[in-house]
Amino acid sequence: MLTKTAKIYLAGHRGMVGSALLKQLTAAGYQNLVIASHAKLDLTDQAAVRDFMRQEQPELVIIAAAKVGGIHANNTYPAEFIYQNLMVEANVIHQAWAAGCQRLLFLGSSCIYPKLAAQPMAESALGTGVLEATNEPYAIAKIAGIKLCESYNRQYGTDYRSVMPTNLYGQQDNFHLDNSHVIPAMIRKFHDAKTSQSATVTLWGTGTAMREFLHVDDMAAACLHVINLSSDVYQASTEPMLSHLNVGTGTDVTIRELAETLQQVVGYQGDIIWDSTKPDGTPRKLMDNTKTKALGWQPNIGLKAGLADTYQWFVEHQHEFKAQ
Repeated sequence: MLTKTAKIYLAGHRGMVGSALLKQLTAAGYQNLVIASHAKLDLTDQAAVRDFMRQEQPELVIIAAAKVGGIHANNTYPAEFIYQNLMVEANVIHQAWAAGCQRLLFLGSSCIYPKLAAQPMAESALGTGVLEATNEPYAIAKIAGIKLCESYNRQYGTDYRSVMPTNLYGQQDNFHLDNSHVIPAMIRKFHDAKTSQSATVTLWGTGTAMREFLHVDDMAAACLHVINLSSDVYQASTEPMLSHLNVGTGTDVTIRELAETLQQVVGYQGDIIWDSTKPDGTPRKLMDNTKTKALGWQPNIGLKAGLADTYQWFVEHQHEFKAQ
């Protein structure tokens, strides 16, 4: 169990997951939190990360920092996605170890699994097939993060853990029209169409692909749960070369069902047109969350309630996205 006075460095505190983690860590009474904006600390700069870790000497590091985006962004900026994510995790993990930090939590992604992995995807599916082409560079970087944690554990006896969330959404999401994930992209499109009274909204793909969605506050709660598991319990539930844990809801919906639910949440009265010339991505991505459930964690926020919460946040902050 992590003490409330333990020094915790949270990388990526301004992102969607990082901000949710910061909120929950604060609410849970952790009193010694270290954060640093990108302007203060560039995590791709090895020397800067080394100096920061030496100065701060954290007892726990949480890596929620990452370059993320949807299909369009991953297709358009593959070099940035693999380079920046590799550099961030390599620098932070190595320099945490060099500074004597024994505990670390790395946040990955469900895209680490093969495109045609058996559903639901168990942790053991890692490395068993070809990755989805549209986000392979990002997935390779996240797999490398898991293997970095495992390698330092094996060689140096550290307690570095990895959690793989399913598709996340919620407050502080990116609502950029081109570079966002499916839920914020749909919210933006439906809201703009409602505001402009457009008769139709065009969405990518056929709507038949299936996805699982987890509210970011549930993900933050899962992270705190995993952090506070004893080493014996965590190691008994994982393997040295397969040490990551899935975090998901265990249920999924079609993209069409998601769109219809969001249409109701936003209150858009027009029609949806599906552009089948655009890619669907992986046919299905459902996480097997058997291990995390057995460890005592389960989500609490239903999809429709979570979407309503996210849309309300967007409405209150939409002025920030007008130029995007």
